[in-house]
Amino acid sequence: MPDEDCPVGHAFNGVFGLADFAMSGDHEDLHKGSGLVTGADGRTRCWWPGADPLYVRYHDEEWGRPVRNDHRLFEKICLEGFQSGLSWLTILRKRENFREAFEGFDPERVARFTARDVNRLLKNAGIVRHRGKIESTINNARRALDLMAERGSLAKYFWAWEPPPKERPAVCSYEALRATSSTPASIRLSKDLKARGWTFVGPTTVYAFMQAMGLVNDHVEGCETRVEVAKIRRR
Repeated sequence: MPDEDCPVGHAFNGVFGLADFAMSGDHEDLHKGSGLVTGADGRTRCWWPGADPLYVRYHDEEWGRPVRNDHRLFEKICLEGFQSGLSWLTILRKRENFREAFEGFDPERVARFTARDVNRLLKNAGIVRHRGKIESTINNARRALDLMAERGSLAKYFWAWEPPPKERPAVCSYEALRATSSTPASIRLSKDLKARGWTFVGPTTVYAFMQAMGLVNDHVEGCETRVEVAKIRRR
């Protein structure tokens, strides 16, 4: 079973590149070559949300902000698996449907899903109807319960994989981010998850999970949200 996402599913490649964004006209001001844009609201942010209101709100209010809630962590790693081969925006637009279909991504509830539930979900047009990814989510819920019993919580497990400063780029630039699809930390975490029986958790998928859940702060230098996230991480 494949467990690595296609490059187009990575957060920085999911919608369009900086050159495409510059030509789209859907922006107030583009800081050429910096990976930064200033929107109509006057806020300077990373380039990748474009001008889509849902994506901009996700960038400003969620992405990169540290998460230690087990249900949210489980939800995100599952949705990253569903994203494989797609853009995150596609999944984001369906997220509420996913939450309803998967019982709020409560691992205890999802772990009890049966073949009947798989068939039910395959008929749900509101989610990504991929048998392998649906079965992977159920499998991963069972593996998550094992981890929670062993470590006390998913948060304790995942945050133990936060990379040391020496593995982080000196400057979180557009060029550095565009050149990075996985990291030593995401490779280590991916390997451990696979050894524990998790699926759809390749190094690139895991890196996107780490970025989104705040295990790293990958907002571009100069992004206003980067500053906010840095303050939260210091608490």
